[in-house]
Amino acid sequence: MMNTFKTMQVFCRIVELGSFAAVARERQVSAMMISKYMRSLEDSLGISLINRNTRQLYVTELGQDYYQKCKRLLEDLNDLESSMSESRQKISGILKINAPIDFGGLYMVAAIDAFQKKYPDVHVLMTLNNGFVNLRDSQFDLAIVVTDTLDEGVVARRIAQTPLCTYAAPSYLAEYGEPKTIASLKQHRCLHYSDTPHKDAWIFNDDGKSVEIKPQWVFASNNGGVLCQAASLGMGVMRSPALSVRDYLQSGELVEILEPYRVSDLSIYVTYLQRNYYPIKMSCFIDFLVDYFVDE
Repeated sequence: MMNTFKTMQVFCRIVELGSFAAVARERQVSAMMISKYMRSLEDSLGISLINRNTRQLYVTELGQDYYQKCKRLLEDLNDLESSMSESRQKISGILKINAPIDFGGLYMVAAIDAFQKKYPDVHVLMTLNNGFVNLRDSQFDLAIVVTDTLDEGVVARRIAQTPLCTYAAPSYLAEYGEPKTIASLKQHRCLHYSDTPHKDAWIFNDDGKSVEIKPQWVFASNNGGVLCQAASLGMGVMRSPALSVRDYLQSGELVEILEPYRVSDLSIYVTYLQRNYYPIKMSCFIDFLVDYFVDE
C-alpha cells in the first residue's frame, strides 16, 4: 500500500494546481505515477474524489470535503515537525505576510526592521494588497487587516486602533468653505479611497447611528498616500484612518473637519488560521507585533 500521507499530498496538489500533469512536473515523476497515487487513495477510501474528462478535472463534493480535512492535517503535521525542529535551532526561515498598502508602507517596514534586529535569521516576504486575502490558499502565513468586520474562521489579534476621520487642506476650506454636516458634502469635491469593504460609500457616526452616503467624488485611488497628497494640494475632502495622515496633520497641510461624525475606532489586526501548532518564527512575529504597536 502506498504511503497515505504521500497520496494525500498528491491529491491536495492536484486540487490546487488543477491537473495531474502539473503535479507530475512539480514532483518530477510521470503523469501515470500521479494517476497511480490517486487510484490507490480512492480505492483505500472507497469513494471517488476526482472526476476527469479529456479536457478538465472536477473535484467531487466528497473530494472537496476530503481536501479541506487533508489540508488541515498536513499543515498541522508540517507545523509540528517545524516546531520540533525549531525548538532545537535558532529561529529562522521565511515568513510570508500580506498587509494593506498604506499601513504596510507607513508602519510595517519599521516593525519588520525592529523584528529582524532581534531575529536576524527570519526573512520576511511582505506583499502589499488592499483586497481580501484568503489565508486558506496557503500563499501567506498571516495577514494584517484594517477592518470593522473579520473573516470567519481566522484567529485575530488586535495590534492597533485608529479613528476614521474627514480631512481637508486649509487652502481648500478657504476656497470652498468648511462642511458642517454630512449632507453638506454633496456640495463639495470629494477624494475617494476605492478599496474598502464599503465600496463607494462613506460611513459616518451620527449620534451613535451609522450613516452611509455616496459622495460625488472627483478623484479616487486605492493608495492613501496619493489621496493625502491630493488633499494637501487642495483638490478636495478625504476620509482616512488617522494613522495614515499623522504627518500631514502635524505639518498643518491637512486639518480634521466634521469631527462630531468620526467613526468609532477601526481595529488593525494580525490574522492567521487556527492550527494546533504554529512555527516558532510565526508565533514570535505575532507576539512581537502586538508588543511593538503597544509602544508606538
